[in-house]
Amino acid sequence: MASVTELQVENYVFPSTIVKPPGSTNTLFLAGAGHRGLDIGGKFVKFTAIGVYLEESAVPFLATKWKGKSSEELTNSVEFFRDIVTGPFEKFTRVTMILPLTGKQYSEKVAENCVAHWKAIGTYGDAESQAIEKFLNVFQSETFPPGASILFTQSPLGSLTISFTKDDSIPDTGNAVIENKQLSEAVLESIIGKHGVSPAAKCSLAERLSELFEKSNAEASVCKKPELEQSLLENTILNHGTGYRN
Repeated sequence: MASVTELQVENYVFPSTIVKPPGSTNTLFLAGAGHRGLDIGGKFVKFTAIGVYLEESAVPFLATKWKGKSSEELTNSVEFFRDIVTGPFEKFTRVTMILPLTGKQYSEKVAENCVAHWKAIGTYGDAESQAIEKFLNVFQSETFPPGASILFTQSPLGSLTISFTKDDSIPDTGNAVIENKQLSEAVLESIIGKHGVSPAAKCSLAERLSELFEKSNAEASVCKKPELEQSLLENTILNHGTGYRN
């Protein structure tokens, strides 16, 4: 997607596109990026930088419902971010460490948020419990120094591919694949959903997607113009003849 640019969060740059991340054969574009942090003792401490990538088909899918809305309206819409999380297109999320973190620390916090969300909406069952157990096991022995990343590829079919990298490279294959649609969606929901941990990433997504909706709408109008001119010409010929005489 030519109009999409890279973004920098702290010292980490998220490229404009990601080609074939683990678990995917597609190229995904950078929809938004931001930090995750907490207020500790009156000081805001940033822990991770997060980039969210979407399959290109996300733009026309989301635009049918959300084009014409301002970035502020989108930022404040729970439903908009829910449509991103559940939409029928691939998503790829890169979580890069600003401060060091253990896999156990990270996974337990994500699992806690996921379980709380499922219980609140009444969808926490045996399948979700088993998926969470697998999720925790994947991270058990991992450590993430600054600059290391956790990568999530979310398939619309329900699988979640989890990968790790110690630098800015993208591995060819994932470390684990968990087949559970609720978990796949919940990981991204925990970042950009109603109680998402990165308001900065939500604002970035709203701003960039709002611009993309407008551009796609403008391009559609330009494409329709020649068709309109052809239609007018045909009507003129039918109504008035060609102007030629024998």
